[in-house]
Amino acid sequence: MKSIGALCMLILFAPVLLFANPDEDRQQILAAFESWNAGWNQRDADLAVQHYAHNTDWTNAFGDRFKSKDELREGLAFIFGLDFVIAGESDELDYIDVRFLNDSTAIVRSRRIRYGQLNSGGSEMVPRRINHLRLLERQGEQWLIVSHLIAQQRDRG
Repeated sequence: MKSIGALCMLILFAPVLLFANPDEDRQQILAAFESWNAGWNQRDADLAVQHYAHNTDWTNAFGDRFKSKDELREGLAFIFGLDFVIAGESDELDYIDVRFLNDSTAIVRSRRIRYGQLNSGGSEMVPRRINHLRLLERQGEQWLIVSHLIAQQRDRG
């Protein structure tokens, strides 16, 4: 009977044990996004990829794909050299939703709106609503991005 009671207590408190501090985990995840944003603002590829796993998989809104942190760093260094891509500003996050799938995996959806970006011909693009979908894993004591998909929302019609 005691073992059944202990089992019931374990089942009841398992979520608490698995997610010892979800607020702290969420803050670590949001800090990873801040280094990404700061990297873009400063054109610093090392800072932008600081919280990416070595085997990350990243695809942008134009279909460019990089399958490792090193490839992503190299790709971003190239992208940051393209003035028309970096032109403009992003507003505050439209939203950010953090969902823990288990104690070591989280999925995060977010959106920003980018104003004043230029196309390769130099003309200004309409404001772009940029959606990000990131999968993070806890590796040791830190959360790392293992997959990042960027998609532009298009107006219908």
